[in-house]
Amino acid sequence: MTLRKLAFVAFTCCLTCSGEAPASRARVVVTSGHSYSPQPPVLTKDDLTVTQGSETLPITNLIPMRGERARLELFLLVDNCSNCEPGPKFQELRRFIGSQPSTTAVGVAYIRDGKLAVLESPTPDHQLAIRALSLPEGGKPSNPFSAFKELIEGWRGKASRRVVLMISNGIAPGEASESESASVESAIAAAQRAEVTLYAIYHPSADYQNTNYSRIDSGQVQLSHVAAETGGEAYFLGPAPLPSLAPFLADISEHLANQYLVEFLAQPGEEDLQAISIKCQRDLDLRAPYKVLVPKTK
Repeated sequence: MTLRKLAFVAFTCCLTCSGEAPASRARVVVTSGHSYSPQPPVLTKDDLTVTQGSETLPITNLIPMRGERARLELFLLVDNCSNCEPGPKFQELRRFIGSQPSTTAVGVAYIRDGKLAVLESPTPDHQLAIRALSLPEGGKPSNPFSAFKELIEGWRGKASRRVVLMISNGIAPGEASESESASVESAIAAAQRAEVTLYAIYHPSADYQNTNYSRIDSGQVQLSHVAAETGGEAYFLGPAPLPSLAPFLADISEHLANQYLVEFLAQPGEEDLQAISIKCQRDLDLRAPYKVLVPKTK
């Protein structure tokens, strides 16, 4: 019997003897990026440590999301109020869509006047997605995180990986607090349960120079918060629009090409979302959601 199998048996026996509920099978997609080498290293189970509280959890499987397992559904979610000189940047978005591998299905949705509008469901025909992409024209600002949650709840895809790339200023009008947002926390929980990763690119409205800077800063903080909590990343350099999206889109492509499905055993709790920490023993930038769906055992 291998050491890993012995650890698995010991973990299960420990839970049984302690009177706790039996361990539940859980899974999470993790991203290995920024290896700074021409050929990214291939991770093994021995490279990772999964913990729940102070307990080290047994990893039952580690699957590279490549080849037959590379299937991905990617939604572009564009906030219509983020309309500051978008022309060249949307050409970069079109090239980004066209550069995606055949295993990636791309969908396009907009936030328009406070409502979510899905223009194209995820399709492997990237030209259809490109044709659905149009320049944001400006309009009534609305909560982008409520639309993000609505998109997740209506998503019927069955791919192992689901990702949203949101173009927005991150500002949620009407929130009582700029630092604490019920809609943001609700969107994070929905994404973690549905195993959806958010990548966010900050892009302001045309009148951003007349917007209170604290509101802009709060929007960027919330974009970063949701992205980090779901295992993704947010991109911005200041209150102005990014000079080019290309380097950040390339970074996202690198992330999506280096993802793994980690399967492990965890202890269910009162809530279905449990705080799980995943660390890499190698010098790599490893990203994962802060909380993972751990089903309750029957």
